Amino acid sequence: MIVGTLAMLCSIPGQTMGFSVFTEILMEDLGLSRVALSAAYFVGTVCSGLTLPHLGRLYDHWGGRRLCCAAVIATALVLFYLSFTGPLQDGLVELLPGEPRKVVGFVVIVIGFYFIRMSAQGVLTMAGRNLIGKWFDQRRGLALSISGVAVSFGFSAAPKGLDVLIEAFGHAGAWQNLAWFLLIFMLPLAWIVFRDSPEECGMTMDGDGHVARENKNPDMVIYREYTRQDALRTFTFWAFALSFSFFSMFSTAFTFHIVSIGEEFGFEKSDIIGLFIPMAAVSVTVNLFYGWVNAHTRLKWLLLSMNVGATFGAVGLLVLDQPFGDWLYVAGNGVCGGAFMSLSGLVWPRFYGRRWLGAISGVYMGLIVIASGIGPLMFGLVKQATGSYFLIFAICIALPLALSVASFWANNPQRARSEQ
Repeated sequence: MIVGTLAMLCSIPGQTMGFSVFTEILMEDLGLSRVALSAAYFVGTVCSGLTLPHLGRLYDHWGGRRLCCAAVIATALVLFYLSFTGPLQDGLVELLPGEPRKVVGFVVIVIGFYFIRMSAQGVLTMAGRNLIGKWFDQRRGLALSISGVAVSFGFSAAPKGLDVLIEAFGHAGAWQNLAWFLLIFMLPLAWIVFRDSPEECGMTMDGDGHVARENKNPDMVIYREYTRQDALRTFTFWAFALSFSFFSMFSTAFTFHIVSIGEEFGFEKSDIIGLFIPMAAVSVTVNLFYGWVNAHTRLKWLLLSMNVGATFGAVGLLVLDQPFGDWLYVAGNGVCGGAFMSLSGLVWPRFYGRRWLGAISGVYMGLIVIASGIGPLMFGLVKQATGSYFLIFAICIALPLALSVASFWANNPQRARSEQ
């Protein structure tokens, strides 16, 4: 559980909050506008999302240990690459005098976005979450909740920590220090500790022997190992995957445009950013509660609560300037975020088994990565076209509302087989 959590924390350089502190620096260094950098982020992110289903299949063939080590090495190399984007742009402009400097800078950073989103946000996150999913059964929810608390606090502290690194070493030095940390610390740790499943070590899930089937929640019994193709044919897969994708799109877009959103509703920068603190507290509390209650209920009811929370969060943004608007957003998005942390690791091994977990979770990871690229672009385009975020906020109310209805039919396919 510890090394799986560390793998997810090491994905920070590829996460939105890990890149947000470098946004202004990259714009100045590469001579790109905010729209151009957002477009580069979108292109790189969507392309990486399209790659992840193939890497998910590679996870099943290589195993988590080898793929995690490969992802650590790849992430470190990309961080070194990002630290030289400015000089690389200058060198390419000299070699290609006919190409505008901004076009060269755009291509250079798209390549960086593609590889960092694929290796860090995609593969490292998938490897860490799947490791916990494969090693725990009855205690899977508890393990993921404890891991989620550490990840939540780590992600929350990341912008400040990265800002300190930038102040001390410059933006290039910050990326290089992160790369050396991955190679010196995380790479050997992953190779020594990572194991694909407890069975290959002569152990059982949860570490205390087999739990009798009759004592289990019926939703926690595996009757069949689903292939990726079979999983994609189930309504349940799409109900969960699209719910997770909406949260990824919505939360990333809010984070990306947080200052602009605050200005539209009359918030100071410090006040709008300050919403993350109570939201993190709600998220951690919900995550821990779901970690306990998931073994005693059906996951579709937890999915329903997640989508209801997302709906209230979107309503909160729409009325953010009202006395209750900010707290409605904090509560709704906090519930949604806590549910996401718990359910995104629980549902795939419980509903579809562990044998093809990499291929199945690779599709899901691809979807949420693509959604995280689409969200900021959609918010930006609506703002540019209408001068306000109102229209996109209204759309963001309708989507989780529809997914809330879909949650009622998001049944465990294993349960259906047990009744045959």
